Amino acid sequence: MTSMSSQYRIIAVCTGNICRSPMAELMLAEAFRAERLTRAVVDSAGTTAYEAGRPIDPRAARKLTAQNIASDRHVAREWRPEWFASRDLILALDVDHYGWLRQAAPDRDSLAKIRMLRSFDPAVADEDPLEQGIEDPWYGGHTDFDTTWNLIRASLPGIVQHVRTELERQDGQHHGSDQPAAQQPVRSIS
Repeated sequence: MTSMSSQYRIIAVCTGNICRSPMAELMLAEAFRAERLTRAVVDSAGTTAYEAGRPIDPRAARKLTAQNIASDRHVAREWRPEWFASRDLILALDVDHYGWLRQAAPDRDSLAKIRMLRSFDPAVADEDPLEQGIEDPWYGGHTDFDTTWNLIRASLPGIVQHVRTELERQDGQHHGSDQPAAQQPVRSIS
């Protein structure tokens, strides 16, 4: 980040980018809006191209809609290697995504950006990453999407605080003053 108006970019990653990662993306975007963290930008991707080009799973959409979060613009896409460099935080939704991302990371800087999403949930923050996964709800029913919602939601305050701290740190490094940073709308890239 090089200017007062720089953004903090986050990407949520699951398998097909139709259930967990778009839910996390859209829930985070909403949390950032609610907290007026306007320089946070969030998007999502899948580790595979299985679902690329498809909309969000209808069960995930239904859960989000029930919480007044629109998901109709989401289109699934596959992870691209250049995102290691362009994202500040890479959130894996389950242990297989975490392992895949760590194996694909081209350097130490990229490795340092990879976290389990639930590592921000105080209930499991001190656990091994292998204990912080969110199982794929695609194989289940509506209650599995409720569980996914609840697990993501428990991590949101920790992620919001992390982003706020990182933006303040970056502002302090680049500006050396108490001037507020220029604000931009929070965006989800879906």
